[in-house]
Amino acid sequence: MGTRIGYAAGAFDLFHVGHLNLLRHAKQQCDILIAGVVSDEMLRQVKGIEPVIPTAERAEIVSHISFVDDVYVETSPSKLDAWEDVRFTHFFKGDDWRGTDKGLRLEREFAEVGVEVVYFPYTAHTSSSALRRALDAITAGANAQPVAASR
Repeated sequence: MGTRIGYAAGAFDLFHVGHLNLLRHAKQQCDILIAGVVSDEMLRQVKGIEPVIPTAERAEIVSHISFVDDVYVETSPSKLDAWEDVRFTHFFKGDDWRGTDKGLRLEREFAEVGVEVVYFPYTAHTSSSALRRALDAITAGANAQPVAASR
């Protein structure tokens, strides 16, 4: 059996325990783990979100996680483009993609080049979307002007 090269991609913006769990579980399944960090431009284009932490800083953070062997910055929306550059054998994703149109399409595309898609449990209690909502609420509260008491 050859070297198992794993690839786990994400924005890794507002880094949280779900991100850490994905990378930890991925490393347990491969010899070399490459973390794909989605660039600012791709986050804007594909997800329509403005990243809080810039690409270079997110890549730096992820590169210093002990079970990440290398980081690849994604500048194309196609995961096959990442595969062309990295040549991973296993692609790791949260199981919130399992059975979805996106997940099934990814499985078909990767099957054609011999890549196995492996799903891990999604950390439902923590997500970047939930963190963004919390930050928005905090910001809205901080920006609210106190109402003067009437006499």
